[in-house]
Amino acid sequence: MSIVEEGRESPDRVTLSAIAALAAVSLSTVSKVLNGRGDVAPATRTRVEDLLSRNGYSRRGDAAASAPLLELVFHELESVWAIEIIRGVERVARANGLSIVLTESGDRHAPSVEWIDGVIARNPVGVILVFSDLSGEQKQKLATRGIPFVVVDPAGEPTPDVPSIGSANWSGGLAATRHLIDLGHTRIGMIGGPVDMLCSIARIGGYRAALEAAGIAYDSALVLDGDFHPEGARVRAVELLDRPDRPTAIFAGSDLQAMGVYEAARALGLRIPADLSVVGYDDLPLARWVGPPLTTIRQSLTEMAEAAANLAVSMRHSPGGTVQRMDLATSLVTRHSTAPLA
Repeated sequence: MSIVEEGRESPDRVTLSAIAALAAVSLSTVSKVLNGRGDVAPATRTRVEDLLSRNGYSRRGDAAASAPLLELVFHELESVWAIEIIRGVERVARANGLSIVLTESGDRHAPSVEWIDGVIARNPVGVILVFSDLSGEQKQKLATRGIPFVVVDPAGEPTPDVPSIGSANWSGGLAATRHLIDLGHTRIGMIGGPVDMLCSIARIGGYRAALEAAGIAYDSALVLDGDFHPEGARVRAVELLDRPDRPTAIFAGSDLQAMGVYEAARALGLRIPADLSVVGYDDLPLARWVGPPLTTIRQSLTEMAEAAANLAVSMRHSPGGTVQRMDLATSLVTRHSTAPLA
C-alpha cells in the first residue's frame, strides 16, 4: 500500500506522520526505526522499514545531518594488508574533515546482522566494506537513511546495485605467470586464496591463461587454495615442494602467502631464487624488505581505498547517480625473488 495518490504529494515529500498512520504506530516509533533504536518489536520495525522504502521516503538534509564519519568495515583486522586500506580511507577522511570508525564484523561475505543497527545510530557520511556485500534488508535500511556504501575488492560478483572498487586480478595473474614462463619455468605452482573469493578465482584464471598461451599443460595438482595468510601458505608450499617433481617456481596469491612460501623453502633447504622462484601479489611495503626482495604484482590497495572513500562521499552529497564499478590496473614489480631456470 502506498501513501501517494494522483494529485497528492510526490514520494520525496511523504511525511513521517503519514508513515506512522499507515503503519498504525506512533510518530516516535517511526523515529526510533529511522535512528536504529533497539526498543522496537521486530515485526513493527519490518513494517515501518517496508513502508519507508515503498513510499520513497528520504530524509531531507541528510548530508548536513550526518555525523562527520566514514565507517570502514573489515571481517578481520590482523594483517598489514588492512593497514594499506586504512591509510587510503584516512587520506580521504582527512581531506574532507572527517574521522574514521573501524568496525570488525561478520565474515568476508557480509557483516553480522547486529552491525546494521550500530551504523544507523552512528549515521556516517558513508560506509566502505572490505570484501563484503550486504543483504537486501541491510541495503534497504541504509538507502532509507541516505547512507551510501561502497565495496572494496568484492569477495563475489557484486549485484548491479552495488558500487565497488577492485583491481584487474585476471591481468595480474596473467602477468605473474607470464614472467615466470619468460624465465624458462614450466612447472609453476600456484597458491591461491579462498576458493569462494572472486579475486582468487580471477588470479587463477590469469595463471591458467598464461600457461595455455605458452603451450604448457595445466596441472591441477600444482594449484592449491590458501587463505591469504603466511601460515596457511607455508603448509601449502610444503605440499608442493616436498615431492620429487616439485615446481621450480610458485606464484603466491598474496605477498603474505609469499612469506609462507619463503619459510617453507628455508625449512626444506631450498634457496630463493637459485632453487625456487617466487612471485607474490599486492606489493605491500614489506615486499621490498624481505630477503630476497619479492617480485610481485602491484595492486594499489591505498588507491583502491581512496577511490572507494571518495565515491562514498560523493554519493552522500549527490545521491541518485549511476552505480559505479571500477577495476584499477595492476603491474609487475620485478625484484630478486625470481631468476631464470637453472
